[in-house]
Amino acid sequence: MNTSRHLVVLVVASAFAWRCGAEPVRDTASIDLSTAIRLALDQPAARAALHEAQASDALVDQADRLPNPELSYLREGQQAGTRTATVQINQPIELGHKRRARVALAQGEADLARIESQARRQAIRADVIAAYHDVLIAGHRLALAQALTDLAARTVDVAGKRVAAGKISPIDETRARLAAVDATASLTQANAALTIAKTRMGALIGRSTVVLADDSDRLPDAEPLAALLARGDASISVRRARGQLAARQAQADVERAARVPDVTLSVGTKRDDQIGRRQAVVGLSLPLPLFNRNEDALRAALRRTDQAGDELAATQVETAAALTAARTRYEAARNEALLLRRDVVPNAQTAYEQTLKGFEYGKFSFLDVLDAQRTWFQAQTRQWDSLEGAWRAYADIERLAGQH
Repeated sequence: MNTSRHLVVLVVASAFAWRCGAEPVRDTASIDLSTAIRLALDQPAARAALHEAQASDALVDQADRLPNPELSYLREGQQAGTRTATVQINQPIELGHKRRARVALAQGEADLARIESQARRQAIRADVIAAYHDVLIAGHRLALAQALTDLAARTVDVAGKRVAAGKISPIDETRARLAAVDATASLTQANAALTIAKTRMGALIGRSTVVLADDSDRLPDAEPLAALLARGDASISVRRARGQLAARQAQADVERAARVPDVTLSVGTKRDDQIGRRQAVVGLSLPLPLFNRNEDALRAALRRTDQAGDELAATQVETAAALTAARTRYEAARNEALLLRRDVVPNAQTAYEQTLKGFEYGKFSFLDVLDAQRTWFQAQTRQWDSLEGAWRAYADIERLAGQH
């Protein structure tokens, strides 16, 4: 009976140790998810894409510039009295709306660069949502693994004493030692997972050490699938594909305008020593499109426009499918997590407590108590797995159709 009471005290102490270890750390200096997102969006990874957008805006102004005039000097003859000298300015004049087409292309590329910048910021936001909750859930898993390791170590000690007293078979002690090895391996993996998750989170927000506010079990309500699909047509991926199509169309307009030859207007003065006076010089030059009419470049641009149109259609289909899959995964994981928290985990805890009480009265063996406690642990582990899956699916939804 003394041995049984000792085992009861042991198991109760183990459960209390787990309750203490599984509680998330609270800290007044902890940061919440919105703060983590703001910190991540202020990092170089987010600013780099913004610089490209600003550079593209500058190229729009550059595309609107007129071609520079050309100053030329021509001297004919060497002997004084017979030579001539001509000074003139040559001004290219663009025809075929080349300048307008060039500006439209630069504007389309600038719009595409801004979309890329928004896409980068949205991807970072989704990465932070996933990484933030990876850290929190990894912490809970570590607490569970630590509690199970402590329990396994105590079980080996008690099993050894009971074998020495002839109460149980040495096989039970071997089983206890194998369980302790498994628990230690799980603890090592949990420690590594938490370290990796913290490293990833630190890289995103620019802080090596941070305490996070624990909201891992408060899952938000995702929009209905119909609303998400309606927003999907304005998602970053679709907008990127649509911007790419607009840029390809603008490039085709540039190539089409390039088929129209430009003229060069020349205005100057010519000094003729033989007649002893100056003469005005006016000229107009026009290239003859005999060998190169830019037909191949235009044909290539039109085919790329067709390609961009097909890619837009494919992106719309893929985005709708990805949103449907992410929304379905989120709903399934969220429902599972709620079910585990509401029913499975409490019932497993109740079963454990009843088994513990029955063990005290001699109705169950010690292995039954350990099995009930492990079931309780596994139910909680599964709950954290479901929460992790739900948050990752939610991050995918935000990546596809979240805030711009």
